[in-house]
Amino acid sequence: MLYIIPTPIGNLKDITLRSIETLKESDLIIVESFEKSKKLFKKYDISAPVIINNVYNESNKLDYIISKIQSVNISCLISDSGTPGISDPGYLIIRKCIKLKIRISCLPGPTALIPALIQSGFSCEKFVFEGFLPKKKGKQKRIKNLSEESRSVVIYESPHRLLKTLEIIHEIIPNREIAVAKELSKIYEKLYRGYPIDVIEKIKKTNLKGEYIIIIKGKNE
Repeated sequence: MLYIIPTPIGNLKDITLRSIETLKESDLIIVESFEKSKKLFKKYDISAPVIINNVYNESNKLDYIISKIQSVNISCLISDSGTPGISDPGYLIIRKCIKLKIRISCLPGPTALIPALIQSGFSCEKFVFEGFLPKKKGKQKRIKNLSEESRSVVIYESPHRLLKTLEIIHEIIPNREIAVAKELSKIYEKLYRGYPIDVIEKIKKTNLKGEYIIIIKGKNE
């Protein structure tokens, strides 16, 4: 049995009791980074054997990880934060388990995109989750296509590419409101709202560190 366990995106208290119980009872935990997971393990006294699974080794280690899952009763898959498979490693493992008819269950829990969307104040009834945009080639074209969306658009972005992405958004839709969420649930949590140029000017005055989420208001909202 493989459990997909969402873990806190910042505050270590943002984890369900069921997730803690399942991790404690597990025979194996597949982590993205042990260094980042050990704070959670220490806080909740979790001590199961660990296997590393990240974007660099997921393909090469897939068969080995699957064999380990098959050799135990309860295994858990976690990422550094949030829900595995949402812009995080885990998809290949989940797909392989389904193919081999290994039972899986994804527990409900933390993910950054929903709190960011709700706090933006834009429509939540229908939205598009884009994840990370292309790093260079194709980014402008992708934003142009997304600007035609009538639904709210949620984008993940790294701090060193944030301003460039916002500048492209400003070039394409200068009069469309956006919101940018920084470090949700953490001590330096912040949300910027306004037209792209206003948000750019505010963010330029800050220390560009942490995780960012951009929400673009739907075209017809």
